[in-house]
Amino acid sequence: MPDRFIARVAFAVAAAGLVVAAVAAPASASATGTGGPQAIGGAQLSGRGVIVSHGSSGAGKLPGVQASAFVIADARTGQVLAAKDPHGWYRPASTLKVLTAVSLIPLLNPNATVVASKQAASVSPDVVGLIPGHAYKISDLFTALLTISANDAAVALAQATGSLGKGMAVINAEARLLQADDTVAVEPNGLDAPGQHTSAYDMALIARRALGLPAFLKYDQTITAKFGVSKKKSVPLYNQNSLLTSYPGAIGGKIGWTSAAGATYIGMARRNGVTLIVTLLHCPALTEIDSAKSLLNWGFAADGKVAPVGTLVSALHSAAPAPVRSAAAGAVDRRAAARPRAAAGAVDGRAAARPQAAASGPSTLTTAGYSSVGILAAGLGFAYTRRQRSRA
Repeated sequence: MPDRFIARVAFAVAAAGLVVAAVAAPASASATGTGGPQAIGGAQLSGRGVIVSHGSSGAGKLPGVQASAFVIADARTGQVLAAKDPHGWYRPASTLKVLTAVSLIPLLNPNATVVASKQAASVSPDVVGLIPGHAYKISDLFTALLTISANDAAVALAQATGSLGKGMAVINAEARLLQADDTVAVEPNGLDAPGQHTSAYDMALIARRALGLPAFLKYDQTITAKFGVSKKKSVPLYNQNSLLTSYPGAIGGKIGWTSAAGATYIGMARRNGVTLIVTLLHCPALTEIDSAKSLLNWGFAADGKVAPVGTLVSALHSAAPAPVRSAAAGAVDRRAAARPRAAAGAVDGRAAARPQAAASGPSTLTTAGYSSVGILAAGLGFAYTRRQRSRA
């Protein structure tokens, strides 16, 4: 494995080390921390309640939404216009698939194929119907991942790096590079797992990264498509993110839902040259899109009129991802090493539920396990980012 890829994986696996520690104590759906004594993005973002500065600007009142946490931010400037419990830890549900996508899109060759494993094909619910032993095109798997939120496609894509452990190490490494230090990924699809959590602030960082990836937007903006399950069978794909067809200026996003996480959401919209990101965690079912619209409407009216309460930090510098020698039949893109890294951000989701909902189901970490290299790498990466921040 090339040195640069080892360094990239190693830089992240602090997350895996953190996951290992967290698995011992199931994570609740509520916040268990606020990102340390100095919140990333600004001191005001350490608050747990609603954070907004109306001042005397004449901007309308921030609408009330039913979410345990949210962030509304300007993607270009990075200014956080308003937030609620931005660094609280919550279950991500399928919004985590945005992190999976932005981590793997620069690494995997979209025209290559990966053979579905029995593990990938056995994932449920919300699947595209992968058949063990059948080969699937990487670009088709990304489309299924971001349109119908295919959980089996997420596992297949992570395994396309060579193994599930390597894929999870790459995903957690990306979170560390984005300074999304509230985020630990255990399952590539966001299904509930002990030790897995994120924050509304981190989701905004991930969404911002997604906006810098044209390939992500292409997959994410697909309204309908067909997925070939076998030579004789194909299934229709319909984008679950109704913001795309019901909100003027919508350019992407991702919904998420589990009974423990509740509804979660990442939404992105652009009007008159202003691009906004909204993220919501732990919402009542089927309220996330309307809540996102309310916050976006306020954000477009308030942008430039209210004092920001924080900022979306820039990604840490890293080398371009190097190609990986993978068992995935050429799935790793040999051109990836030449691709420049884009700046932070993107997310999708539906994560709303009761704050103390229990974790459910065995995790991929339990059933498949991380590689020892991946665990060491994630742990070192997380420690590195924390040390660098404390020095700053």
